[in-house]
Amino acid sequence: MVTLNPYKYATKELLKRILWDLSWQSYPSRWRLKKLEGIKHGKKAVILCNGPSLLKSNLDSLSDVDTFGLNKINLLFKNSDFRPSYIVAVNNYVLEQNKDFYNSTDIPLFLGWRAPKYKIKLRNNIFFQTVDNGFAESAYMSIGLGSTVTYVALQLAFHMGYDSVALIGCDHNFETKGPADKIVQADNTDPNHFDPTYFSKGVKWNLPDLLNSERGYLLARKHYENNERKIFNCTEGGKLEIFERLTLEDFLLN
Repeated sequence: MVTLNPYKYATKELLKRILWDLSWQSYPSRWRLKKLEGIKHGKKAVILCNGPSLLKSNLDSLSDVDTFGLNKINLLFKNSDFRPSYIVAVNNYVLEQNKDFYNSTDIPLFLGWRAPKYKIKLRNNIFFQTVDNGFAESAYMSIGLGSTVTYVALQLAFHMGYDSVALIGCDHNFETKGPADKIVQADNTDPNHFDPTYFSKGVKWNLPDLLNSERGYLLARKHYENNERKIFNCTEGGKLEIFERLTLEDFLLN
């Protein structure tokens, strides 16, 4: 992200922080995040990304490991008994489009701080502050966006203390092309995600920023490795080569 006026950008970030700090949802959310810090030390986690290859993974094998579902992972539920341990979402269009599910599920949610704008209830969930850049080893105050919710989930997993994290369904490849972050209206079917209705029938969504996503992944890898932790890419295929490749079966066994 290019900042033409750093003073304007800093002022915007400060106002955003003040607005969140003054909201009543910030206090229980930060308290809950603080309680989660480091509690999963020595354990593994799997992050389920939303690419078409997710359907190739054996979700039945995940019953004994903690899992993070992303965004509209609930679209998988109609065809599978699998349910993630947690769900993470931050994109405004996702929050708006999926709010009914977020308000009805009992699965613990980690949602971006704008969730209340879309009438999403806090309940026992966690709303978190976001900033454009950086990797948060402690997510207590804020979390870096990194142009992909996967990056956000990697920070939450680090915050919670997981020693090794696997990505599945992270194709890092989109059939729909265009400028990074451009707002577009979806076609009738979605070829970019595991469900053809993920973004479809004219709803708005942001085109991916794959280059900035890679910058975030490199930063995440650095922080994990500096703390003797590891991120593995257990995706079936895909174009993400930043993390060491491993089969999901081997990740779960080792």
